Amino acid sequence: MLDLHRLCKCVAAGVLLGLLAFPASSGAQGTSRFELALEGGPVWQTRNDVRIPNDASGTRFSLVDLVGQGPWPAVRLEIGWNINRRHGLRALLAPLSYTESGEFRAPVSFAGQAYAAGAATEATYQFNSWRLGYRYRFRDSARWKLSVGFTAKIRDAKIELQQGTITSKDTDVGFVPLLHFDADWHAAGKWNLSLDADGLAGGPGRAIDAALQLGYSISDRFTLAAGYRTLEGGADVESVYNFAWLHYAIVSATWRL
Repeated sequence: MLDLHRLCKCVAAGVLLGLLAFPASSGAQGTSRFELALEGGPVWQTRNDVRIPNDASGTRFSLVDLVGQGPWPAVRLEIGWNINRRHGLRALLAPLSYTESGEFRAPVSFAGQAYAAGAATEATYQFNSWRLGYRYRFRDSARWKLSVGFTAKIRDAKIELQQGTITSKDTDVGFVPLLHFDADWHAAGKWNLSLDADGLAGGPGRAIDAALQLGYSISDRFTLAAGYRTLEGGADVESVYNFAWLHYAIVSATWRL
């Protein structure tokens, strides 16, 4: 079976080595060739409803009620390649997982196993996101930079329960196409306000990942920022019902080459 964690680590290491080896030249006047952004902070969940399988044999329950809202640590790495002033590519590595314990208030049937109420239950939730995207910058001025594009996302998800010797899990690795939009407003001096979003809704599910950040440019190559990110969505299909709403308090550092 393909080990996505190991693959993404290898890809990230290879890209980083390539960045370090590549001359720090500009793809176009005023445009850095490469951008490396590291983001981190705590994440909370205000909704995480599950039913597997999504039929009469499964019980809908809330992971929020079972293990609480958090917070848990989260980190993501984004690597951008500006081919020229208008066109660019980006790769995103965004792992997310937690393991916590709680007790069900009522019996639950999940992924073929029965779990009793009032007994210690360990829950693992994983929602890793690996993405490759393209963007087209349709406005590039001193104050505004606006881009649209699309993103190919690989979703690596898992929900697992364990109660004593009883355990069951559901895993899902799949492709999700998303639309992309980002805006960068240089308000005054070295300050900027940025919005970036990947999202798509329709059919049996939706996915929205958006962040608003206030940044300060320490130099032409280095920017620090802080803000809020939200991740919301899920799927309602025959085999799985899962909708989650996650909230991040984030800080980020961007390095331009």
